[in-house]
Amino acid sequence: MDMNVDHYVILGLESGEKGAELTEEEIIKAYKKKALKLHPDKNPGDTEAAANFQRLVSSYEILRDEKARKLFDDLLKVRRQQQRRDLQRDAKRQRMVSDLEARERAAFAPDPAAKDRQEEDRITRKLAEEIARIRAMHANKGVPTASVPKKENRRVEKESAGGAEQGVDMERMLKVTWEKVGEDYTAERLRKLFSRFGEVEDVVIKSKKKKGSAVVVMATKDAAVASTRTMTGDLSNRLLVIPLQPVAAPVAPAAPAAQKSDAPDRLNNLVGTGYQSFEDAVLKKLAQAAQKQK
Repeated sequence: MDMNVDHYVILGLESGEKGAELTEEEIIKAYKKKALKLHPDKNPGDTEAAANFQRLVSSYEILRDEKARKLFDDLLKVRRQQQRRDLQRDAKRQRMVSDLEARERAAFAPDPAAKDRQEEDRITRKLAEEIARIRAMHANKGVPTASVPKKENRRVEKESAGGAEQGVDMERMLKVTWEKVGEDYTAERLRKLFSRFGEVEDVVIKSKKKKGSAVVVMATKDAAVASTRTMTGDLSNRLLVIPLQPVAAPVAPAAPAAQKSDAPDRLNNLVGTGYQSFEDAVLKKLAQAAQKQK
């Protein structure tokens, strides 16, 4: 006997849990209805009629026998449980495969934060170049030429053309960034903070949801250098100050080996109180120079 045969299906009945609840009268009624249809006398030209009818009788006898039917219902129940476990295992395996594919895609995907930083740097540089171009254009328009000798005028025009070709003086420009926490930084506030290092020509702010940034244009290179040598801003939200182009160190004349000084190293390592003393000395010298010019 084929153990994979569903005897309820052979009699045209519902299988599974509903089949286990059928009464004996319902099984007898279904058998009689099916027997009239499959009896060999009703199908004289069908060579499989006898085998089909015999299969119907066998299924009917099993379902009529109380013990055999109980065992058959238990077999169907075990098979249904196994089928559910297989489906759950397949679903779990499919989820694992999907999670693995998602992690692989995430591993090879570009970092959005890095991409945003690159885009911010690109836009900041472009903005600085545009600001310098506009300033140079207005500066060229405002140069008086009537009272300047021709020779001097040609020199000024040559220098102006050279400055236009070289573009912005990037050494006077600072890129300033901060986190959007607490009180935000405005253009006026940044101008006030950086003015203690020297004259501030312009402040252009570019703000995002989580991070703010700005371009600060100092009047001199010395002021730009001083701005990058100390921490600036609130204690709870410090400003990150980076020069768009570091100031090139001047080439000093050759000095005897015995007179070699470690002053540049000391200046580069000035922090805290040491830097404050250096700053006071620089301010004092600037004041003396201004007094001499008067």
